[in-house]
Amino acid sequence: MTIGAGAAVIPSYEGADEYRVMPIVQARGKVRDFAFWTRGTALYVDAIPDPTGTGFDFELGPVVNVRLDRTSRKGIKDDAVRLLGKRDIAVEVGGFVGIGKTGVITSDYDNLAARVAVTKDVAGAHGGAVITPTIEYYTPLSMTSFVGASVSADYVDKKYGRTYFDITPQESLASGLAVYDRAGRGSGFKRLNVNLSAGKSLSGDLRKGWAVFGVAGYARVLGKYADSPIVADVGSRNQWVGAIGVGYTF
Repeated sequence: MTIGAGAAVIPSYEGADEYRVMPIVQARGKVRDFAFWTRGTALYVDAIPDPTGTGFDFELGPVVNVRLDRTSRKGIKDDAVRLLGKRDIAVEVGGFVGIGKTGVITSDYDNLAARVAVTKDVAGAHGGAVITPTIEYYTPLSMTSFVGASVSADYVDKKYGRTYFDITPQESLASGLAVYDRAGRGSGFKRLNVNLSAGKSLSGDLRKGWAVFGVAGYARVLGKYADSPIVADVGSRNQWVGAIGVGYTF
């Protein structure tokens, strides 16, 4: 099991061009060959035991995500978006399916995986569904270091788009932003994400002891979601993230 903690720089809201710093806690591990891991504020649990050694690994299990976007006015730096009001905390629950293979390119220890997660908000914050396909690759460079990369996308329904990207006439009067209703008219791909990660052991062995890690990422807000005034007028299609921290493996 690996537990990590650090600090991340993220957009002040989805689609913002201003950034804020927040603490992060991440974890990854196995219990009796059942794997679990976190991705941001999401937790995945693989209900199929992992095989030992090289070969294919089939993934299937539950996933839960807590969405905190625009749930506090304090974290929103743009005055107009702050005047749109807060959104409730969303709890998105669902499942994922995927396949991975260990021993692909560089050694018997690198891993390539592809999965699709489907979740729905059960807390009534947006009430919609989110579909997230992901491809990721990780490889150790030595006993003391590793690198990884992932590409993912977010496909959302009209309820999600209406909650986070549309602007009602009342919200327009309060904020000065133009009325916008296209995001809530149907489903679509909201965002494309690319992330790079790296880690370095401080104990001389990645499998135990302390390590430092870093993550750098870029996301592009897409289509009608990028045309929302919170992105096009006072934000940016281009979204950057970065994180550094320390972890302990035992």
